Amino acid sequence: MMKNLDIAVLLDFYGDMLTDKQREVIDFYYNEDLSLSEIGEFEGITRQGVRDSIKRGESVLLEMEERLGLAKRFHTVQNALQKIVRCAQDISYYNDEFGYSPKIAEKVNEIIRLAKELDE
Repeated sequence: MMKNLDIAVLLDFYGDMLTDKQREVIDFYYNEDLSLSEIGEFEGITRQGVRDSIKRGESVLLEMEERLGLAKRFHTVQNALQKIVRCAQDISYYNDEFGYSPKIAEKVNEIIRLAKELDE
């Protein structure tokens, strides 16, 4: 079973949709990097039971993402905010290079501040 880092991200978004056992097992596997055997020993279930629980949980997480798309939307917004900040920084540079306007500088700073606020 190959570890998919996207599952760890989906766990953050949709972990509450899983059973406590599924959430715990997936967290151990993806975030704590424990083996199936280690998780089985800790949880008192077989290695196969751990694998089954992970697979069922992954299915739920992937289905929720397919239906709701929150993780994809989050990453899209994050990327857009980074681009907005870079564009604002470019405008600031051009403003400094080609005739400074305090109004432009003020608006650039506001754009960067708002984008960083949204990024938090």
